Amino acid sequence: MSLGTDVKRYSRGALPRIAIITVVLMPLLYGAMYLWAFWNPFSEVDKVPVALVNEDRGVQAQGELLQAGDQVASALMKSGQLDLHQTSAAEAAKGVASGDYYFSITLPEDFSADVASPSGGDPQQAKIRFTFNDANNYLATVIGQNASREVLNQVNASIGQRTVGTVLTGLTDAGAGLVQAADGADQLATGITTANDGARELATGSRALATGLDTARDGSAQLAAGTQRLDTAVDTAIDPLIDVLDRVGDLRLDPDRVGQAAQRLSGAVRSTTDRIAALNVDQAQAAAIVNQAVGFLRNNPDPAVRDTGEFLAGAQGLLQSQGVDPTTDAGLIRLRDSATDLENELGDPNSTLRTFLTRALNGGLRADVVALRNGVDQLNTGAKQLNSGLVQLAAGGDRISQGAGQLADGTDRLEAGSRELATKLREGSTQVPSWTPAQRTQVAHTLSAPVALEQVNDNPAPTFGTGFAPFFLPLALFIGALIVWMLLTPLQSRPIVNGLGALRVVLASYWPGLVIVACQVLVMYVVVHFGVGLNAKYPVATVAFLSLVAATFLALIQMFNAVFGVAVGRVITLAFLMLQLVSAGGIYPVETTAKPFQIIHPFDPMTYAVNGLRQLTVGGIDSRLWIAIAVLVGLLAASLAASSWAARRNRQYTMQRLHPPIEV
Repeated sequence: MSLGTDVKRYSRGALPRIAIITVVLMPLLYGAMYLWAFWNPFSEVDKVPVALVNEDRGVQAQGELLQAGDQVASALMKSGQLDLHQTSAAEAAKGVASGDYYFSITLPEDFSADVASPSGGDPQQAKIRFTFNDANNYLATVIGQNASREVLNQVNASIGQRTVGTVLTGLTDAGAGLVQAADGADQLATGITTANDGARELATGSRALATGLDTARDGSAQLAAGTQRLDTAVDTAIDPLIDVLDRVGDLRLDPDRVGQAAQRLSGAVRSTTDRIAALNVDQAQAAAIVNQAVGFLRNNPDPAVRDTGEFLAGAQGLLQSQGVDPTTDAGLIRLRDSATDLENELGDPNSTLRTFLTRALNGGLRADVVALRNGVDQLNTGAKQLNSGLVQLAAGGDRISQGAGQLADGTDRLEAGSRELATKLREGSTQVPSWTPAQRTQVAHTLSAPVALEQVNDNPAPTFGTGFAPFFLPLALFIGALIVWMLLTPLQSRPIVNGLGALRVVLASYWPGLVIVACQVLVMYVVVHFGVGLNAKYPVATVAFLSLVAATFLALIQMFNAVFGVAVGRVITLAFLMLQLVSAGGIYPVETTAKPFQIIHPFDPMTYAVNGLRQLTVGGIDSRLWIAIAVLVGLLAASLAASSWAARRNRQYTMQRLHPPIEV
């Protein structure tokens, strides 16, 4: 258990003592200084200079001026997450290019317009532009990218809440509108029901109208046929009468003179009939006498007598047409009586014949007859037009009847649809929520960020340095053990020459180094705990495990030096250190490294040192800790065994041992 002369030689003089102290303090360069330098860099992000450019011009949205860029810029400045400097776009570009700013954040000029776009017909995502420059610092870019995601989340939550709030306001208004629409639909359904009843009545009435129009059409056809026959008959009867009246009108007789002529005619008739009766001549002679008398009158110079003759000639023709023969006794009597009656009628100004004769002579009768004929013609024409119109009207009535029937069928369906519309609108209005302003704000907040991040870490490392300590502390102890064997002899020659056992030879050299590395562990843990701030979950167990790690690394490096010689052993030690650093998985997950390092990982002693320290510093002890202890103890024993074999081998000196090809 003696520390031996190999350590005692460092107890004399100032420099040897300083050397021992330096070896004890050397792990602090890795175990304390590195941890201190990178203890919690993410908490210092607010010291990273970043340019903030706000080019947003704002926009009118829903009757209000929206300055989303100013709001976001103000929120970012107040957050204190970064050392933001508001600059122009040109200054920001120049600063990022020269390294004055690690990166820049730009709010483009259409930022507010894009934020407000969801309320319009062309929604667009609002963009925030981050500009990086890896020539400044790669990790600064990584930090900036992490910050960009955080900024994006915050802006999305804020802007999304506003946007969703606008939508929810419209949705609430839509719910009220649906209620009004449902009320209107109910009124519409009631009105359509009334309209449907009216359409049914219209259909019934239109069918009755069509039937009546068909009957009227048939009656008008019969009327047209009757008026046609009446027109023909009237024309046949009136045309000769008009001719007679025309001739009578041409005579231009005075009714009073006609009466006087009738008196003379009556007297002449009586005188003539008396003569005829006294003569008692035959009918031929009588007819000749009558004709002679009429001719005498017609040729008389007196216009009145001449007109009377003309009238008697007409009367003679009328009597003959009626079968009155004035050449017989009976005919003479009738002729005389008729002449007397005619005298009386024509002599009385108020008699029917005198009135008729007056109208016939002054043209009034003819005008009435012509008016009658024209009226009958118009009646016939109107009857034809009426028939034609009723034919068209009947056809239209049939179409109206058909259309009214279709309208009634359509109003039935319209009534059913309006009822269903009212029902669905009412159901829809009950499904649209009605929020208070506070509820709407809460719902908007929830919808703008529907998924909240709830991080659960069973064994959290409070700082970046705490997470890296399980890697840096074993690294520091490995470097410390390497330096120990630079000062001390891995296998002392005197015990070998004195014939001590191989294990005793190894322990004689190993024990002094173990005391030094133990001091390294204590000093390093005290500094990182009280100076840096590492608060291990299990501090005593952590110190014990660090001591095991230091002892294992000390034995491993001793073995390299003992088996391969000091010069080659140191080279192998450095190479082995590099393999441990890249395959231990102390910084990045081993799965992210190259395939060869993933293969080496299970055989790397530092892998188990890192695994054990992680569980002792942050908690969560499981089988990995016990496996790590077992592996390290096994590696310690194997290293001592290999060193013992080398000590046994070294009992025989060779020329190569006396004059090694490589010396350090």
